[in-house]
Amino acid sequence: MTLREKIEQEIGTRGPIPFSRYMELCLYEPELGYYSRNAEQFGKAGDFYTSSDVHAVFGRLLARQFEEMWRALGSPEEVRLLEVGPGRGLFAQDVLDWSEKKFPEFFRAVGYVLWEQSPALRARLQKTLARHLASAKARLADVETGLPSVAAAAQIVFGNEFFDALPVEVLSVRGALRVGAQDGKFVETWAPATGDELEFLDRYSVHPASGERVEAALASQRVMEEIASGMERGFLVFIDYGYTRDEQLAGRHRGTVMAYRQHSASANPYEAPGEQDITAHVNFTALVAAAERHGVSAEKLRTQSQFLMGIGEANQFADAFEDCRLPQERAKVALQLKHLVTPLGMGETFHVLVGRKGVEEVALSGLSFGLR
Repeated sequence: MTLREKIEQEIGTRGPIPFSRYMELCLYEPELGYYSRNAEQFGKAGDFYTSSDVHAVFGRLLARQFEEMWRALGSPEEVRLLEVGPGRGLFAQDVLDWSEKKFPEFFRAVGYVLWEQSPALRARLQKTLARHLASAKARLADVETGLPSVAAAAQIVFGNEFFDALPVEVLSVRGALRVGAQDGKFVETWAPATGDELEFLDRYSVHPASGERVEAALASQRVMEEIASGMERGFLVFIDYGYTRDEQLAGRHRGTVMAYRQHSASANPYEAPGEQDITAHVNFTALVAAAERHGVSAEKLRTQSQFLMGIGEANQFADAFEDCRLPQERAKVALQLKHLVTPLGMGETFHVLVGRKGVEEVALSGLSFGLR
């Protein structure tokens, strides 16, 4: 049975389903979902790039920031670094390898926990991180029990392009979007919006004008609340593309659901269920509110450019160029670094949310760009 047939079967049983349920099945159905099947989604041969696909310097710079956070926590003997949605594990590998080489005290203290739902990606993590898993420096979390409890120790929680892949509700003046099936095609219908959906628009978003669509990221709020409420003391770092409510009020970021396949973007999420990534821009206003309800103090949003420049400018990005022996190698790395930090690359597209809980305000290098 194909994923399309499976979705049509559910629609036949339940009637038209919420768009969030359609998106969940497309991405996370245990056997046929986009992230569940054994395929190459990342990098040049896949459908999209993440920052860790560009160069190891992304993980190396974050290792430097994590070590700084660990010192801000008082350099405890044990600190848990939880990464949600680690994909193939390239970022974790870069962080652990660089920490082992450059920050041995932090490396001794850290225990790296990876929370990944996809069976195919969990298998890939076993290969990528074989050495660190064998030494118990890293471990895979049991996803059946939900997000791991974070109250046991000082904690750093990290996610890169995690929230953009969580299911969203889609709303218009006609109500909440439902997905039905007719003559072998998916069709859109509308149902009255729920109280939770309308409250989300009132508090964190905007009500759509005629012809517009906006998203209500209820699942993202629940996940952020679970993370923040379980944390006793530590830091949160989430990097994603998204917006604030003020930007929506200015008329931007409305109707952001997109599909990606072989590095091509499409506004049609119904074309190839299970074979294309489906994303929606992240509502950072809603995420911050969810975190702050559970005692997290959120810093002002930074762009990825500002964040990485703040970490790297002190040593002129030596983390990027250390392995270069030839001028050609330095030139190649310079281009990769440029892609991470410039507006034409990922630098201005992605934003960084940093939060702290149970920690006094501290001057972190990632938050310092332009202040020195």
